[in-house]
Amino acid sequence: MHIEVRNLNKSFGDFHAVKDVGFEIEKGHLIGLLGPSGGGKTSILRMLAGLETPTSGDILFHGKRVNDLPPQERGIGFVFQNYALFKHMTVYDNIAFGLKVKKQSKEQIRERVMYLVELTGLKGFEHRYAHQLSGGQRQRVAFARALAPEPQLLLLDEPFAAIDAKIRTELRTWLKEMIERVGITSIFVTHDQEEAIEVADEIMIISKGKLEQKGSPWDIYKNPQTPFVASFIGESTIVDNIAELKGFEEAAKRPGTKALIRPEYIEIGKPGEIKLASATLPGKVKHLHFRGSEWMVELLVGETKLITYRSLEKEVLHPGDELSVLVHRAYLFNDNESWIAENTLKVDPMPIHI
Repeated sequence: MHIEVRNLNKSFGDFHAVKDVGFEIEKGHLIGLLGPSGGGKTSILRMLAGLETPTSGDILFHGKRVNDLPPQERGIGFVFQNYALFKHMTVYDNIAFGLKVKKQSKEQIRERVMYLVELTGLKGFEHRYAHQLSGGQRQRVAFARALAPEPQLLLLDEPFAAIDAKIRTELRTWLKEMIERVGITSIFVTHDQEEAIEVADEIMIISKGKLEQKGSPWDIYKNPQTPFVASFIGESTIVDNIAELKGFEEAAKRPGTKALIRPEYIEIGKPGEIKLASATLPGKVKHLHFRGSEWMVELLVGETKLITYRSLEKEVLHPGDELSVLVHRAYLFNDNESWIAENTLKVDPMPIHI
């Protein structure tokens, strides 16, 4: 299903939850609606589903305006955050529910249900009830039930929120593989950027009811279009005095400029380890945090606090150690504009690795 949303607005009394949101989604894409809690993500999802009525704006499926269509006529499958399974029904009957409503034959229902049981890895659990299943299994049942009537659009509201961390990671991979196999246009809401980056083909970042940016995870990470996106995606440090760092003196020519510096933009070493000595600054290790595969290093350059990472293969640092610090690039912004700035004292640009 191809989706187009034009100037979508939703107000609840005096609260403007969704503000002039517009976007298009190509058929078969998996989209992550990402942003902080209360930003308007679920309101957008519910309007697409027909569970909320837009205050203004248009929702079009395959070019047809569907604002006034009831949910059951939109061709949508919905997976709720709390699963919303029928407790008195077995796995089989939960999956079959929508097919029975459509008055399909018993043979058609059985064929479709057993196909989805196999697809979702629930074979052998058909006659169990919800309380006899794990959280991950219940979510698979909810997914299968949503797919049973063969919808053209699948909507998922925080689908992994109620599942523990280990199972959540496994289900992310499983969900992406299932949706690719089924080939259905899908939109899921999340406030977890790692989840969105790992699962989605494209991300739409929503904040305070507005669409901040839409694009692939890589595009959004590499080229954030607003200060909010730059600070929300990935780890970073906001620096007020960027013009005091070597190679970024030009920033002083634009009043009010601040910088957002990501860990991978920073190179550190013991004094003398970094070749571009003319571009380095003296720093000091403040804190170290072991992250399993690497160290997260909190450091000070003068009064400026920065964060970066150091490989376990390199010499172990300790709080108080003197450092040479090279900031390769920064995301700069002020009230009027934003841009990426490279360190002007460098010769070769540093590649970004995620």
